[in-house]
Amino acid sequence: MDGAMNILGGYRVLDLSVAMAGPLAAMRLGDLGADVVKVEPVSGEWQRHTSAGGAVGNEVNASFLSLNRNKRSLAVDLKSEEGRELLYELVRTADVFLQNYRPGVAARLGVDYETLRALKPSLVYVSISGYGETGPYSDWPGQDLLVQAMSGALFSAGRPDEPPVAAPYFLADAVTAYTAFEGVLAALLHRERTGEGQLVQVNMLDAVIALQMQELSVHTVGGVPQTRSDEVHAHSYIRAPYGIFTTADGYISLAFANLPVLAEVLDAPQLAGLDAERDGFARRDEIAAAVSAALRRETTEHWLLKLRERGVWCGPVLSYDDLRTDPQVLHNESFVTYEHPTEGTVTTPGFPYRFSRTPAEVHRPAPLVGEHTDELLTELGLSPAKRRALFERGAVVSP
Repeated sequence: MDGAMNILGGYRVLDLSVAMAGPLAAMRLGDLGADVVKVEPVSGEWQRHTSAGGAVGNEVNASFLSLNRNKRSLAVDLKSEEGRELLYELVRTADVFLQNYRPGVAARLGVDYETLRALKPSLVYVSISGYGETGPYSDWPGQDLLVQAMSGALFSAGRPDEPPVAAPYFLADAVTAYTAFEGVLAALLHRERTGEGQLVQVNMLDAVIALQMQELSVHTVGGVPQTRSDEVHAHSYIRAPYGIFTTADGYISLAFANLPVLAEVLDAPQLAGLDAERDGFARRDEIAAAVSAALRRETTEHWLLKLRERGVWCGPVLSYDDLRTDPQVLHNESFVTYEHPTEGTVTTPGFPYRFSRTPAEVHRPAPLVGEHTDELLTELGLSPAKRRALFERGAVVSP
């Protein structure tokens, strides 16, 4: 891959992270052209052995594939002195170091910020944790669902007498990944200007709290209580109707409708005299109930046509099967397809940005455990005899 033609070409990232948040952040850096070296244990990263949704794969499961394209794999035993020395050699050649160990583990392995800064003062060192590296919750498991539950968000939708429903995807992990990605880019920009490296700390709880800047500010600044509704309603701080409604043959999403217009289209005269800003909040359940009853009378397609004609914001509710064949998704080329040596033809979500001069691309499929170990040791200048000895002693492995 031509480094000059890619935004992050020439930068080296060491990815020692596991699970989702760290690997996704590192993959995005690789998508932009960075040389991302996934430094994993000789047995392989944990995610290789934990299939998401039961999708096991031949040698590489779908979960690992989805988070580790555009990386090389160095499989090394960091608990051995030789393995740690190898990592230090690599750190001297690196620009970014990324880890999401539990608090205290990096220091025990000798890969904490202070240790690595002594080797490479200009290093951008990113540490991701669940709740922060100090404080009362620092040792709690930083798992996506647990963080969503602690973020305050789940009491903003659903009915008051039912358990809150979490987002059905790894929202906290994804937001944390993008926060770390943003932190790396900002720290690299600072380094370009000053030559200084620094420690960047990101935690999942803060990332999800920051994501709710509007909702939490309505609460903290506006003093508006977070109240769930008896009827369909997707967001406690948005006026009705707002949510996913049942139609005669499926579902429809509806947002910010003009109530008099809705009264006409749905033939629901009780909505006609209502003021959206005032009544949309004060009479939320009454409005949602009237809309629900009306929408059940006709099909989704019927309502999409009628509502769009009048400028009402509405949309279909797509399944994953629907999404794969959706005309806009196909037009956007939202998925990428490439060949993998053990998994064959692989299709995964692509890149969430477009650059006119420096497009992102898949230049490496997700690696096998230690696939690039020998290549990287050669780049570090180790002689064939030294490389052979390391393999023989199990300090490093390759397929």
